[in-house]
Amino acid sequence: MLGAKRLTDRARMNKTHLQTLIIDKLQADLAVAKDALKASHEAATHAESKAENKYDTRGLEAAYLADGQRRRVHEIETALLSYRNLPVRSHRNAAITLGALVSLESADNCRWVFLGPDAAGLNVTIEGEEVLVISPRSPLGRALLGCEEGDEAEIRVEGQSIRYSVISVS
Repeated sequence: MLGAKRLTDRARMNKTHLQTLIIDKLQADLAVAKDALKASHEAATHAESKAENKYDTRGLEAAYLADGQRRRVHEIETALLSYRNLPVRSHRNAAITLGALVSLESADNCRWVFLGPDAAGLNVTIEGEEVLVISPRSPLGRALLGCEEGDEAEIRVEGQSIRYSVISVS
């Protein structure tokens, strides 16, 4: 737990840096998604994608792929906007709300989570520690909302109960 304590002290001062890292990662993901969208759009509109008979679905498949890529670009743009508008607040001695950086301990591990407005599942590394972004829509995010240091949150995963102790909130 020494590593979690070490990050606790520095994380309170570096949540702005953490949000910057999240935004940077989202911007990189957006660039990749835009390139994929461009390529899938070109494939969908290319002359070779035109159906040669009623069973030829290359064009249709390419159009579905392009639509999926368009949606992914939109999701990332929405997440970027959410993080750019998320105020950096101290959650020290306060209940967990959006924007909280939380140190958790379970029976078999310790982990850091950042309760963000979007981009759940994103991992960033700050000062050598991995931080998982979760959202209030996730089971763990819902369970943590309103908790304070010393509280416990419980979730069920694949029929098994996992209990997390809230070690620190910043």
